[in-house]
Amino acid sequence: MKFPRNAKVFRGQLDAAPFVGAFFLLLMFLLLTSLVYTPGVRIQLPEAAGLPGTEHPTLAVALDASGRYFFENQIIEPSYLKARLQEAVKTSSEPLTLIVRADKSVSYEALARLTLLAREAGIKEALLATLPRTFDPGTLGGVRQ
Repeated sequence: MKFPRNAKVFRGQLDAAPFVGAFFLLLMFLLLTSLVYTPGVRIQLPEAAGLPGTEHPTLAVALDASGRYFFENQIIEPSYLKARLQEAVKTSSEPLTLIVRADKSVSYEALARLTLLAREAGIKEALLATLPRTFDPGTLGGVRQ
């Protein structure tokens, strides 16, 4: 059975204007997205591997490089933070775990202050949030060869 073919080889001249226009729009999008303001506070978590998690309900508190506390995406003073943590402990049926999202440039003293504040509020366990380690070619599946 023969099928009729009507495909013709293009022999005309290619117009570059549509391609230049599309390239220009792509370039504009790339340039403008780098200038767009992203709300929030930049916190660079340290890298680690093999840290334990928790089975308990969690509360997250962020601590930036300048020592400001953030709870539920809002800046909060330490005294108000303690009250909010106490309130959360009272309403929870299980023991809570504090997840500390601290910038890697935060001092040990600031971390200790935050964990002591949480202990005073009734939270006994505090864990540090970290990023997973970047790929190491010397390891395969977390096991060094």
